Amino acid sequence: MPGATLSRWTMSYFAAACLMLVAGQGLMVAGYGYPFADISAPETLVVVHLIAIGWLSLLMAGALLQFVPVLIARPVIGGRFAMPALLLLLGGLGCLLGGFVALSAALDLPLALLPIGGVMLLAGFGLFAGILAVTLLSARPLPLPARFVATGLAALVGAALIGSAFTATLSGFTESPLLDRLVADGVALHAALGLGGWLSATAVGVSYRLFSMFLLAPEVERSTSRAAWWGASLAVGLVVVAVVFVLSGIFGAALLFAAALLLTLMAVMLYGADVLHIYRGRKRKQAELNIRASFAALGLCALSILLLNVPSLRSGNMVAAVVYLFVFGWLTGLGLAQLYKIVAFLTWLEAYGPVLGRAPVPRVQDLVDERHALILFRLYYGAVGIAVLSLAAGTTGFFRMAVAGQLLSTLCLIREFIRARRLSIVPAALRAPAGMVRPRLFLPLSAFQGDK
Repeated sequence: MPGATLSRWTMSYFAAACLMLVAGQGLMVAGYGYPFADISAPETLVVVHLIAIGWLSLLMAGALLQFVPVLIARPVIGGRFAMPALLLLLGGLGCLLGGFVALSAALDLPLALLPIGGVMLLAGFGLFAGILAVTLLSARPLPLPARFVATGLAALVGAALIGSAFTATLSGFTESPLLDRLVADGVALHAALGLGGWLSATAVGVSYRLFSMFLLAPEVERSTSRAAWWGASLAVGLVVVAVVFVLSGIFGAALLFAAALLLTLMAVMLYGADVLHIYRGRKRKQAELNIRASFAALGLCALSILLLNVPSLRSGNMVAAVVYLFVFGWLTGLGLAQLYKIVAFLTWLEAYGPVLGRAPVPRVQDLVDERHALILFRLYYGAVGIAVLSLAAGTTGFFRMAVAGQLLSTLCLIREFIRARRLSIVPAALRAPAGMVRPRLFLPLSAFQGDK
């Protein structure tokens, strides 16, 4: 498979992301943030950014470092900057969260942490986007999945710039009528660029390749795939124009946002049709657990986008419930499902790639226990459903119980990732053939050979 060399920092990104997911869910179980505080309260902002940046963005960044070379059959250019980007993102997130805590007055921390965090995050995301942008530009014309990634990277830069402006304004570091309007009317646009443009468009692009690869299906660029990319890209463009309208005080940003949501729904429907086509053309008769769990996430994506297109559901408890469904049903569900396979796949490449053809080796499936993990995914999705209904109904007690179920299933799935890295499930007779490389938990061995 072209581009199958290991990214030396991908596992580090994944490990940090999983810790952030546990922390975010743990805070919600403890009653921190919405719905125990106002939806715009600093406590809520802590949880939101812990999940959106700490979990989802680090997960996506780690995945792209590994799979962009697979999408374009070329190595990453500037991969040695992946570690500095990770450090900037972690440091920036820490400062940002500290700034939100200072806003809440829970601790006596300096508000300067907010703009410092904003600048560090902008630098980290900018460095990461630069690495991938240069890599993608070296492979023009881009295959369709890589074009989705390019759209996502453009949205990431926009979301990071808006977020940095927010931190400067909220901290009082900068006073500007333009930025005041952005803070008042641009939160939904910021979220749309981050969750919809950066995370979702990129996830769609990468999943086109992953679904074909793990289902052993032919990769065919269809007209529906191109239409889905155009729809997603136009939606991102409309949101960017809406941001300009907000900054300029021009009427019409809400109409542009509604049009972007409609285009997004169209793109999701086309994407779903493509996934169904890939599934029907598969050579692997029995779809593995990561594919089945991903299909559940895709269904929840379509449902949440459909609900967001209903104007009456874009306010109050209902919008919080729908966004929660989007974040934890679609993005987190897909992330956990694919991470379940990706960790095993990369571990298998690292451990047994050096001895392929020279000694008997296990299959990738032998690194995981699907029967056990199936129960965990059912628990996870069931808990998400209960949490969404609880948010819609305003019952905080049931919400905490549901999030506790999510947290439990997440911890158990992380344990499955660790077992895969430790080769704990592999039959003893095949576990350690001569010449195999025993993986480290968070870093591949190549990470200790120096960056070039």
